Amino acid sequence: MNKIFAVALKDLTRSFRSAFALIFMFAIPLLVPLLFLVMFGNLADEEQGFELPVTQVVVVNLDEGGAGFEQAMTNLPGGMETDSLGALVVRVLQSPDFGDLIAVRLETEPATARSLVDNQEAGVAIIIPADFSAQYAAFDGQAVLEFYQDPTLTIGPGVVKSILNQFMDGLSGARIAVTVSLARLEANDPAVIGQVIEAYMAAQQQDGPSAARLDVRTPVQDGPARSPVLVIVGMVMGAMLLFYAYYTGVATGQGILQEDEQLTLPRLFTTPTPPASILIGKFLGVLLTVTVQVIVLLIAARLIFRVDWGSPEAIAMTIVCVILNASAFGIFLNSLLKSTRQGGVLFGGVLTVTTWIGLLPIFVGFAGGSNPMIDSISLSMPQGWIGRMLLDSIANASLGQIALSGAVSLAWTALFFTIGIWRFGRRYV
Repeated sequence: MNKIFAVALKDLTRSFRSAFALIFMFAIPLLVPLLFLVMFGNLADEEQGFELPVTQVVVVNLDEGGAGFEQAMTNLPGGMETDSLGALVVRVLQSPDFGDLIAVRLETEPATARSLVDNQEAGVAIIIPADFSAQYAAFDGQAVLEFYQDPTLTIGPGVVKSILNQFMDGLSGARIAVTVSLARLEANDPAVIGQVIEAYMAAQQQDGPSAARLDVRTPVQDGPARSPVLVIVGMVMGAMLLFYAYYTGVATGQGILQEDEQLTLPRLFTTPTPPASILIGKFLGVLLTVTVQVIVLLIAARLIFRVDWGSPEAIAMTIVCVILNASAFGIFLNSLLKSTRQGGVLFGGVLTVTTWIGLLPIFVGFAGGSNPMIDSISLSMPQGWIGRMLLDSIANASLGQIALSGAVSLAWTALFFTIGIWRFGRRYV
């Protein structure tokens, strides 16, 4: 047993003496997510969060109102009085609820408002025509206002347009209710119109005409908000960890073939140590190398990128399966080779293709989505089950779900170890 560990520690020491191996095992897997963090660093600060810029809105209210409109408005819930629909629009836009989204500036000339937008001193200009209230009050009329925006902006004008759409939709609903009611009553009394509007607003559970607007709410979260960029960085880090763990398993396992070609392995077989013990020590060396790599990367990702890997139990199961499967996969693939010259095909073909297919759900998850077909395809590869365990652990899935994927992964591991040890045993023992 001591000789087995001696062989394993010798191979482990040799692996970490190589500068190329260190770069390959640690630097590159950390470099890729680090590039993501550098490119989008301003968005990754969890303390800052994401804030919409305040959109400057210029309003020109030319609405002259109308007697019928004023009579109807006095009967609204809360007794709110206004002389025109245009004034009501201005009041809604100036609501304190929207203070963090829009800043309203009143002007008297439409040309001035459009000029402010053209000069990018404002993002949106809203021009309310003189007959706005009259057109709304008329049964056959159409109330239309002018929405003039900076074409280089999208989010700000979209927010203003949403506020107006929701407000006008509410008024349109009230107008439809008035039209239907008056058609049945065969009357055109402003007092009746006001009563219908009041009943409609109450049915909509609104506390006033300005309530027909966006409902701005802050999402309730159990813990501090996670930056979307840090979530993506965490997924990139997970993909790199798995990708290079399998590469390390294959590269370290290839050391057996290298020692055979350099004639150091045959010399070891001439020593009193049984060949079987030497091979077991070599296999253990692969396992220890992958173990050190995975643990270091997990800790580094947590400290550098603040990656939340999930509960200790879930990530522990995932770590064990990653280490065992990557090591077994490396031993298995190398047992199929006759010499290290075939390693190019191994790294550039079999290993790369199988790992990328297995990790497809992680790459699809960068966009925050999932695809059942891709998930099924990925599970045809052993790496796919490990990738699923990692995603489930990050998503705080149940331990039973993670354990099920782990059981399938261990079945793959047992198959790879059995075939790899059997083939190497036939070759050297």
